[in-house]
Amino acid sequence: MKSSFLLAVASLAAPACALAQSPSSDASLWPPRWSPANGTEVSLTGNIAYDLNRVDADGTGLQDDDAWRRHELGLNIKRKGVYDIAVAYDLHNETWMDVTLRLESKALFGRDVGKLRVGHMKLPLGFEGNSATRNGSFMENSIATQAFYEGRRLGVDWSLEQPRWLFNAGWYADDLHGNNPGNSMAARVAWTPRKQDGQVLHLGLSGTRELPDPEINGRGVEVLPSVRWRAKPEVSLTGVRLVDSGTLANIDRIDRHGIEALWIEGPWSLQGEYLRQETSRRGGLGNYASDGWYLSGSWLVTGESRVYSGGNIANPRPEGKAGAVELLARYSHIDLDSDGIAGGRESNWTVGANWYVGRHLKFQANHVWADARRGAVHVRPRALELRAQLHF
Repeated sequence: MKSSFLLAVASLAAPACALAQSPSSDASLWPPRWSPANGTEVSLTGNIAYDLNRVDADGTGLQDDDAWRRHELGLNIKRKGVYDIAVAYDLHNETWMDVTLRLESKALFGRDVGKLRVGHMKLPLGFEGNSATRNGSFMENSIATQAFYEGRRLGVDWSLEQPRWLFNAGWYADDLHGNNPGNSMAARVAWTPRKQDGQVLHLGLSGTRELPDPEINGRGVEVLPSVRWRAKPEVSLTGVRLVDSGTLANIDRIDRHGIEALWIEGPWSLQGEYLRQETSRRGGLGNYASDGWYLSGSWLVTGESRVYSGGNIANPRPEGKAGAVELLARYSHIDLDSDGIAGGRESNWTVGANWYVGRHLKFQANHVWADARRGAVHVRPRALELRAQLHF
C-alpha cells in the first residue's frame, strides 16, 4: 500500500477522530455552522475522499492508481419548515453540483402541498443516481446507473411525500456549464407501505423524456444532437470503459425508464433497480434501446440500520464508540448490444466492507470481478479498491 494513501487516510481521519472524542462535537462544532437569531442556519458541507486501486487488468488498460477521488465543498442556508438553499461545487472534476432554492408549501399556504425547488439539481430517476455521493454504500455506482442516469440540469421540480407514497416531477433545461442543450421532463413515484426507522419497503417507478436541441458549429452549420452510452467497470480511478455504444448521431429524443425496490429490516437490506433507455433517431437511422440492472444486499454487523429519508438512502448512524461495520454484495449487468450496434455486455460481482467511524468518517473496501464481452473481445479484469472519506 503506497505511503501517499496512508498519508491521505491520516489527514482525513485526524480531524474526524478528534471531533468524535469531544462530547459536544456533533452538536456544536461540526459541521461548521452559524445560527442567527431569526432561526436561519448556515452550515458548510463537504465530501473529501482518497482512493487506492489495485487491478488485474486482463489486457483492458486498467492500471494501479491512488489519487483524490472527490473534493466537494458547499454551503447550506436554511430555515426549518420554510426554505433551504444549497450551493455545492466539485473541485476535483471542476463541475457544479446542487445549486438550488427549495420552498416549503406549508410556510406559504398553511398546509403541506409539497416542496417547490428551482436551480441546478439531479433528475428524479431511481436510487443510486439520486443518492448523495457521501452516502454511497459501494465506492462506485453500478454500470447500469453510470450508463443511463441523466445527471444534473437547470430546472424546476415539485415533490410531495405522504406516509405511504411519494411523488416527484419536474421540467429541466441544460446544465450550469452550458452542456446538454434541450429540455427534459422527469417523474418518480413510489409506494412506501413501511417507512420507519429500521423497517422500510419502497417500490417505485420513474421516467424521463429528453428532447436535445441541435447546435450550430463554427461554420454556421446546424449539427443534430448525438449521444453515447457507456460505463466504467465500477472501478473508481480509471477512464476505461469495457462496454460502449459509440457515438450515435441525429438524435430526436431519449426516453429513460426505471423500476426500483428497497427493503430494510433492522441490520439487513436489499436494493435493486432496472434501467432502460430508448433512443429515437432522425434521417432514416434506426432506433437504439439498451438496458441494465443491479441487485445488492447489506448487513450491518454491529446492528444499526441503513437510513432512509425522502426516497433516498443515507449512511447508517453508528451507535457504539467503535463505529458501525457493514458487509455488502452486488451483482450488476448491462447490455448495449442492440439494433445492430455491438456496444457489448458486462456483468460484475462486487463484495465490500464499510467502517463508519462516527458521523463524518468512512472507510470502504470493494473487490470487483468484471466479465465483459464486446464483439470478439472477452475480458475478465479484477480490482481491489480502498477509500478513506471525510464528509460533513
